[in-house]
Amino acid sequence: MTAPLKNPDPITVDVALGDRSYDIVIGRGILPSLGARIAALRPGARVAIVTDEYVATHWLRQTEASLIGAGIATSRIVVDEGEVSKSYEGIEFVCEELIKAKIERNDLVVALGGGVVGDLAGFAAAIVRRGIDFVQVPTSLLAQVDSSVGGKTGINSPQGKNLVGAFHQPILVVADTAVLDTLSPRQFRAGYAEVAKYGLLGDEAFFGWLETNHADIVKGGAAREYAVATSCRAKAAIVARDERETGERALLNLGHTFGHALETATGFSDRLYHGEGVSIGMALAAELSARLGMIADADVSRIQRHLAAVGLPTRLQDIAGFKQEGLADADGLMTLMAQDKKVKRGRLTFILLKAIGQAVVSSDVEPSTVRDFLASKLANTPA
Repeated sequence: MTAPLKNPDPITVDVALGDRSYDIVIGRGILPSLGARIAALRPGARVAIVTDEYVATHWLRQTEASLIGAGIATSRIVVDEGEVSKSYEGIEFVCEELIKAKIERNDLVVALGGGVVGDLAGFAAAIVRRGIDFVQVPTSLLAQVDSSVGGKTGINSPQGKNLVGAFHQPILVVADTAVLDTLSPRQFRAGYAEVAKYGLLGDEAFFGWLETNHADIVKGGAAREYAVATSCRAKAAIVARDERETGERALLNLGHTFGHALETATGFSDRLYHGEGVSIGMALAAELSARLGMIADADVSRIQRHLAAVGLPTRLQDIAGFKQEGLADADGLMTLMAQDKKVKRGRLTFILLKAIGQAVVSSDVEPSTVRDFLASKLANTPA
């Protein structure tokens, strides 16, 4: 499969949830259409834009201009950049600012930012006045292909990632791929891990296409919109079948059981971006699958080779200074993974691979097997 020609028209993906269905609109240069789209959906609504300091310098004025041009009254709430804002203090600040701005139930919250802003603003919208509708305007690759879709919102606990939150679906997602041009190379690569995830968990042909076209995606060529749209379609289909993660939606957590533990171990800091933790987590999940006899070693090498080709970490030793955290031991990581959202009656749940493009949910892996596996990986981690 070759990269598609660049489509001048936006691509629309429907998230089919009955009377709560919504569109994901994907295209280059579509941010100026935000105001008109919101005005059509919610005539007369006021809007509070939640964003972070970095995104605000690039895209806040353009977003406000689009809304004001459509006759929409706006206010702004700017939070600190990074995972530090996904905290109890962060959610308190956003909620109080929404109340201060007199945002009512028939108004809207716009989440303008990456995954942190989307999760934080969406959670605030879910709980202020017992529920306000919100719109996702994702500005990172990770948010465009994953976190802005599906209604998962929340904050981190000191004990683990995303442990406090709510399901609260947006009414619209507007993903302008042009905004990705302002990302640092490292931020873009981190988001790419979630793109690769969709190929690994259910679409081998897409994974093969990524192996051929990843350079064009990174450069912002014709392949970028196609990769974003394909990822969104994959997630939208799963969310439509299992909105609240009672079954199949758990597959979307491929790499996250390990990855979230690594993020917690490194203090939710920029030493390990979420997508980087997912990349290492997917590589570990593939290796554990091979150890259990589920997947061929050649497939593990293929996965690691592709992630590394994009510039993503695949090994624990790729995390700078990990051992200095005092948690770089198998027991420490097992303790962190025990706080994972997918734990059921104290039993760890892993997303494993039977092949590239075929993931399965498993609660049958013995803890001792996982601990020994981690110990073997950590034995190769330099101090």
